[in-house]
Amino acid sequence: MRKIIFFNLILFFQFLNLSATEPKLNEIINGLNSPWSITFIKKNQLLITEKSGNLILADLKNQKLKKINHNLKVLVDGQGGLLEVLYSDSKVYVSYSEDRGNGNSSTSVAVANFDENILKFKNIFRAEPPINSGYHFGSRMVIKDNFLFISAGERGKGMIAQDPTKHPGSIIRIHLNGKIPSDNPKFKDKDKENWLPEIYQIGVRNPQGMDLSPFDNKIYLTNHGAKGGDWFGEAKFGENYGWKILGWGGTNYSGTKIGPKWKPGFTKAIKYWVPSIAVSSMIIYKGIEFSEWNGDALITSLKDQSLRKIKFKNGNFLSEKIIFKKLIGRIRDIEIQENTGKIYLVTDQGSIWKLQK
Repeated sequence: MRKIIFFNLILFFQFLNLSATEPKLNEIINGLNSPWSITFIKKNQLLITEKSGNLILADLKNQKLKKINHNLKVLVDGQGGLLEVLYSDSKVYVSYSEDRGNGNSSTSVAVANFDENILKFKNIFRAEPPINSGYHFGSRMVIKDNFLFISAGERGKGMIAQDPTKHPGSIIRIHLNGKIPSDNPKFKDKDKENWLPEIYQIGVRNPQGMDLSPFDNKIYLTNHGAKGGDWFGEAKFGENYGWKILGWGGTNYSGTKIGPKWKPGFTKAIKYWVPSIAVSSMIIYKGIEFSEWNGDALITSLKDQSLRKIKFKNGNFLSEKIIFKKLIGRIRDIEIQENTGKIYLVTDQGSIWKLQK
């Protein structure tokens, strides 16, 4: 009997120890209207975009929200609206579905000097041609050195992603002031002389996550597939992810086959999901709060409503762990608080959550 009691006590204390190390979720802001992206201005100050076109400054200490006026012409249509926001060196970069007239829009990017009262944006990129569609804007942004990387979705037009004379369905690379780098694929590869000068990589569908790894200085992205075929992979100079020649393991929503999961000649993703989890945003984690996660990809999802941790090395998938699932709703964006390593998550349901130990 004593042995049984002792064994049960060991299990009990093990349970307490495990419970103590489980990440904790706390809702810190709610009542937002379809928030899409967040970026830190200061340790306790966030900029938030709402798809409806609002840009909001949030104080995390007192939960006060302040709407900032701006001059963008946003067309709110389906998945389009005011999308990514990125703060760097006193400047605010946003991606949005720009109103191009007659129901047409484009994935566009603008920049403004930060001002708490009004942001006077100037366009530095506009995806051509404008398209009448409310689908697949992509719209994530990453700064690497003096370059701005932008994901431009294929707007539901499929094979346009294989046409490098058009921007939709590609990864874009420009300078922070909008100028075109002289070492983009068009200028470095004779086989790509017909590529638009801003294009870095083609063949993507709807890349809604992108981040620069502080460990290997490479850019990684997530791509939302059709009925299956979501993936996590690396942005690679002058390469082609294959949409819509490849289906990445997914099918059309009608159930018809798209194409093979992968074949030689195309970029191979690190991790695929079939069926689809509706993959959204991502980060490569670096911080002290969850130091054991350093170097891993943290990937969010919409339909699956999960936060997943992907361990990988040299472009090869090693393991996947679901941190949590179906606790806070559809997760749209994820960011790390500098210095602390705490994680902030944005949900379609209008809330911002903090994940910590």
